[in-house]
Amino acid sequence: MQKKDLYPETTRHRMQDSVLEQLIHSYQSTRQPVYSMIWQGGEPTLMGHAFFRRMVELQKKHGRPGARIANSVQTNATLITPELASLFADYRFLLGCSLDGPAELHDQYRMTPGHKPSHHLTLQGIQTLQRHHVPVNGLVLVSQANVHSPQHVYDYLKAQGLTFLQFVPCVEFDEQGRLLPFSISGEQWGRFMLAVFERWLPRDRTRISVRLFESILSTLVHGQASDCCFAPRCNHYYVVEHNGDIYPCDFFVSSRHKLGNIMDTSWSEVQKSALARHFASLKQDWSPSCEACEFQELCMGDCLKFRKNMLHGPKEQSWLCSGWKHFFSATLERFKLLARCIRDNTPYPDSNPTGRV
Repeated sequence: MQKKDLYPETTRHRMQDSVLEQLIHSYQSTRQPVYSMIWQGGEPTLMGHAFFRRMVELQKKHGRPGARIANSVQTNATLITPELASLFADYRFLLGCSLDGPAELHDQYRMTPGHKPSHHLTLQGIQTLQRHHVPVNGLVLVSQANVHSPQHVYDYLKAQGLTFLQFVPCVEFDEQGRLLPFSISGEQWGRFMLAVFERWLPRDRTRISVRLFESILSTLVHGQASDCCFAPRCNHYYVVEHNGDIYPCDFFVSSRHKLGNIMDTSWSEVQKSALARHFASLKQDWSPSCEACEFQELCMGDCLKFRKNMLHGPKEQSWLCSGWKHFFSATLERFKLLARCIRDNTPYPDSNPTGRV
């Protein structure tokens, strides 16, 4: 459901100061080891420097002494100014910037509102952040624009000085469950990530962090995935919309998934609600074919979004299943060896070409 359909009363979905303060106050009144807030949109930088300055002031106002606060912004980077970059640097924000590869790939789908190429603006924004020493993650949406160029995309992001990378599969369905044309198949996803892995393993495994690979290693080393996609339950975070409405996931912002509103609902009430607990449990209500899969403990049935947005319920097999099987079949033994080296604090044996143990 698009935001214009969920909130038709306005075309400007901007968080008011009263909602912002209640969001920060209510969250920082809970007990957390780290107060982690991810600012998304649409495009969050449309709110401007004043919004983020006010947000930091409110975090200071409502934070307990010694509280640790981590802010992240997910952005297309086209509106990054030196003033905004300076603020992000001062308060140690992490910026996730969408960059889908070089211009000929990025600009196929990422155009400005005036239908002009945006790549040069994104690159300028990233470079502005880098000059101010703001940590930047490269976010790559893997779509039909770039799915056939995995090594080219990976090398390009490296050349921009990006050492933290996240690859996100573009999988979108219409209301009848039909795949939209810019989306990728499971097979394409598996081949893309395998090509990235083969590029990363021999030369970059200690220099570049790929979120998917880190999550797999976290599962193998610590028994816990760092990415909610592979977690056993969907209760890692909540989404708060511009008017304070609360949802369990940014892929499931719809009227039937609404958990309350921060202006009149406490976080304790949200967590204890039957709807939140039910949604969290859906992850393991997976396809019967997952029970016998050798990779089930790693992928956990995949993200609910990729089960065709659960059009026919959570038991539907992930659209990406064949790709995950292809990827894990080719890499799992080497991931296991990497995990063993991490646990034992020993070097990875580069002389072992297959990584088999």
